[in-house]
Amino acid sequence: MNLHSRKPIKLHHGISLIDGFDFGVSGRTGSYIIEGDELTIIETGPSPAVPYIKKGLEELGYSLADVKHIIVTHVHLDHAGGAGRLLALCPNAVLYVHPRGKRHLVDPKKLAAGARAIYGERFSELYDPIVTAEEERIVEKTEGDSLQIGEERVLEFWDTPGHARHHLSIYDPLSNGMFTGDTAGIQYEQLFPHGVNFFLPSTSPNHFDPAAMKQSLQRFREKQLDYIYFGHFGETDLVEEALKQAETWLDIFVKEAEGAVAEGQGYDEIAKRLLKYVQSELSEQGIQDEHEVYQMINVDLQLSALGMVDYLQKK
Repeated sequence: MNLHSRKPIKLHHGISLIDGFDFGVSGRTGSYIIEGDELTIIETGPSPAVPYIKKGLEELGYSLADVKHIIVTHVHLDHAGGAGRLLALCPNAVLYVHPRGKRHLVDPKKLAAGARAIYGERFSELYDPIVTAEEERIVEKTEGDSLQIGEERVLEFWDTPGHARHHLSIYDPLSNGMFTGDTAGIQYEQLFPHGVNFFLPSTSPNHFDPAAMKQSLQRFREKQLDYIYFGHFGETDLVEEALKQAETWLDIFVKEAEGAVAEGQGYDEIAKRLLKYVQSELSEQGIQDEHEVYQMINVDLQLSALGMVDYLQKK
């Protein structure tokens, strides 16, 4: 397998970010490495990202045998599809997940079937091989739990639904930062060279809940964080701006979805409506409609539209 080339991004407070080249794209999905007494990985990404994690660890001076803790924020395949594969390669590691997510790591068939229905022929390229995680090495974590990974570093687990009912966020007091998975939305690194910081919510199926998402965003705001660490992709210190954009777009997403469904339209039309909004916003900031960022924005809007249709059908 020929791997794309990108060095681990060293952030601060002993945190580094490894690009997993999800969808074959740089800056899409990442895994965070927390160095210290007990080497910790937050998010595995999909299974094809595991070789990138191995390579990135080696470039940081570690081996897979050094990993002690692997944490997934939720079990969607783009965040935890590689969990079983990575755990099998890390003989000294324990895997941590929300109680509602554990069964899907032990038996991932249902998750795989759902993703296969969405991605069709691309499924194998994006997500295989999906490996069952060894149940005896999985520990459940939920609201109020903690994990000591160093003499002066204790991670705190938050139950943060909205994107998924089984979603954890992990607070790191040392950096006053939160690993938010998908609950706080998506950041588009491709726009950084243009000086644009752009954030969208992620409302993919099938447990999207806008009220719960808003509550989780408000909890993040009340914590007065210095950093948010996104699953997609990278960190920001523009915490209030990120949360504000996520909330604003969430209202637009839901309003447009409700309007389209009331008119008998489906997810594809919702995605088209939202794309017009996004293009209008980004064009005002100098981003052309042909910019490469739309490769992933289009995917994200399609998935978010599917999730909103699912939510509205269940109301």
